[in-house]
Amino acid sequence: MFKFLPAIDRYILRLTIVPMAGVFAIAASLLLLDKMRRLFDFVSVEGGPVGVVFKMLGAMLPEYAALAIPLGLMLGILLAFRKLATSSELDVLRALGMSYGRMLRVPYALAAILMAVNVALVFYIQPVARYTYEELQYELQSGALGASIKVGEFTTLADRMALRIDRSEDKGRRLMGIFARIATEKGEVLSIGAREGAFLATTDNPNTIILRLIDGTIVQDSGDETPRVLTFSRHDLPIDLPRVEEFRTRGDDQREFILPELLRIGWADTQPPDTRDASQASFHFRLVEVVMMLLMPLLGLALAVPPKRSTSALGVFVSIVLVVAYHKVNQYGEDVAMLGRIDPVVALWTPFAIFALLIVWMYYQLAHVPGGQPIGALERVFGKISKRFGKLFGWRKRRKRAAGQTMLGEEEDEDDLAESGA
Repeated sequence: MFKFLPAIDRYILRLTIVPMAGVFAIAASLLLLDKMRRLFDFVSVEGGPVGVVFKMLGAMLPEYAALAIPLGLMLGILLAFRKLATSSELDVLRALGMSYGRMLRVPYALAAILMAVNVALVFYIQPVARYTYEELQYELQSGALGASIKVGEFTTLADRMALRIDRSEDKGRRLMGIFARIATEKGEVLSIGAREGAFLATTDNPNTIILRLIDGTIVQDSGDETPRVLTFSRHDLPIDLPRVEEFRTRGDDQREFILPELLRIGWADTQPPDTRDASQASFHFRLVEVVMMLLMPLLGLALAVPPKRSTSALGVFVSIVLVVAYHKVNQYGEDVAMLGRIDPVVALWTPFAIFALLIVWMYYQLAHVPGGQPIGALERVFGKISKRFGKLFGWRKRRKRAAGQTMLGEEEDEDDLAESGA
């Protein structure tokens, strides 16, 4: 498939793409699993259908992918070059005159492709998906995805009705011991008690459901006259569900704007200053998150090569900490810039400049300084700590070994005495 590439580029591509895909899948799965647990708790409390959990997870996937893609790219490159370094293949390539810049051609081609994917995610797909998630959450909380009835508690439906049931049977299809209190538009109050009931869907109006009551009593109180008491064997009570159209339009949150909307609102003199600040902050936050991917190949290579005669994996740990910490700093900068306390350019591009200078310095140390190690000081500290732990556990092992030899020697002495006595 990639026969047009030189053999060394195909080899680096194969070493990079497998761990990159694995890291992306693992990172996205971990984020989704954590969110799934919280969504299941939320949906169970609201009494909604289980299927909405997976719809909400699908709406959250673009946001998680926007973070998992740079992390997967960086770790894929790091693990690929770490394998080359620990197997001495990197030394062979360097001895043949191949520079680090030449070896980074394939990683940068991958970075360009994934950068284009991330642009589509953060500027177009993610804003719409975030709005979809909020809409699903609204529908669930308002009851538009089904009546949310909790046994033994009063539940408010359609703002004018309070409903309570004693127990449910047949997986909620049959409700027992029903009490309802309804305030009509005419000012009347209806108190209804029924032995059992069930919710029925209507074919003519999907925004209305029918609560069919069996064997009950209605007390009609108009306030001026003596309350009327009616008994029934079956009574259908219509309940209006909140309409989806009542949910707000997209754009109450600046994170829900796509790129053209951000540019139009963020630099429009007709918009209020706080709205412009929020739009500009969201635009710069997304932009620095995308541009950051250009630094991932350099960071992955700089932290991939351990010291000679060492298999330390400290660089993997440091790389993850740097990427996640930078993302959190950007989120904080966006929040501060949205409040208008600092210019978005300063809040978001200053951390980027510091991060870029740090990565370029680490790459320079590895590629152009003889024997240079970007995290050499950390490696030495980590090595000393490892040796101390090794000595500690080695001392304990020696004590156990010595104690075992002593016990063995005593047993041999006892055997010798027994034989001489015999």
